[in-house]
Amino acid sequence: MMLLGVIADDFTGATDIASFLVENGLPTVQLNGVPHSDTQIDTQAVVISLKSRSCPAAQAVEQALQALIWLQRQGCRQFYFKYCSTFDSTAQGNIGPVTDALLDALGEQQTVISPALPVNGRTVYQGYLFVMEQLLSESGMRHHPVTPMTDSNLLRLMEAQATGRCGLVNAAEMDRGAAAVKEKLQQLAQQGVRYAVLDTLNEQHLLTQGEALKTMKLVTGGSGLAIGLARQWAQPGQAKAQSAGAPQGKKAVVLSGSCSTMTNKQVNRYRQQAAAQAIDVARCINETARSAYAAELCHWVEHHATAELAPLLYATAEPQQLQQTQQLYGTQTASLAVEALFSEVTQRLQQQGFSRFIVAGGETSGVVTQALKLHGFHIGPCISPGVPWVRAIEQPVSLALKSGNFGDENFFARAQTEFPV
Repeated sequence: MMLLGVIADDFTGATDIASFLVENGLPTVQLNGVPHSDTQIDTQAVVISLKSRSCPAAQAVEQALQALIWLQRQGCRQFYFKYCSTFDSTAQGNIGPVTDALLDALGEQQTVISPALPVNGRTVYQGYLFVMEQLLSESGMRHHPVTPMTDSNLLRLMEAQATGRCGLVNAAEMDRGAAAVKEKLQQLAQQGVRYAVLDTLNEQHLLTQGEALKTMKLVTGGSGLAIGLARQWAQPGQAKAQSAGAPQGKKAVVLSGSCSTMTNKQVNRYRQQAAAQAIDVARCINETARSAYAAELCHWVEHHATAELAPLLYATAEPQQLQQTQQLYGTQTASLAVEALFSEVTQRLQQQGFSRFIVAGGETSGVVTQALKLHGFHIGPCISPGVPWVRAIEQPVSLALKSGNFGDENFFARAQTEFPV
């Protein structure tokens, strides 16, 4: 029986939550996009990855509802809308509109907002979201190219893009345990509060949330809440699930499209350890020139493929450089051109026998998996919290797909040296 169905708004976010479910005892399969209506999956949990974080809100809603319909057909008992632990969205959405649509479709009146992941420094206190010791609005997310986060108050952020009122279950109430949390949620529901932000300072708070929310039809959050819920649904088979996703293949490449603060540090560190080539955005804009450029880059990657550490291609840039690029070519034009380049490079490298792809950035990860025509994955061992190796169900391809700010500075090298094939 399918116990939990997760609708994730980007690929690395899907991989992130799938890894926590597997680690905490819930066998999980990750699917790339909404399956065909007649597709049947035999597992305890399914994570459906969409590419809906920064698309128009109406499109994000449509995709989420399609995923919900498929999960309902599988007899799924609980639904989980997964977004980034830094609540990536704007005043127009997409977190609020998608949450509203899912609530309405399920006939539910209330859900929770729980983006926290303490193990990665994402905590919530008095409704404010922190990244390490900084408020969200004072972190590197303030300069995000697509969803700049200039407010840290989750209640304000949610009410700005959703249709209902937002309330708070504070840390003191969380400390009193699951019964106290359930009581507070009932009080908020009686007051007409549609969304309840959950203060979260540590893993115990996540476990408390899991116990309190096991019977809630729809929950929303980052991947941390999955720890608590998976413990509630705990099933045997964790080791088997992780071994099914262990990395394989000889030829590897690192592709980095994220411009987050941590990915910039990771790229700078890896450039000192392995061959690295920056992407020239100007050569990506024109489609004809882009194809020739992709062939050139693949030739360079092949030349360095026998080194101890895989070669790196990166479009990662510091905020000032990124801003200059966006002003010169336009934000969307530059982004789509780089994504198209990564897509062609990925396809060419697969034809050249590359079967291990280490990818940084949610959008880039989505592009890579689409280029490889992959539809499902076994979840393997974790490289860093929320970042496992995964192995494609239908092809001999392994991937490490990380959200921009996840992992330590030595992530790219550790993904290879700590998990040799």
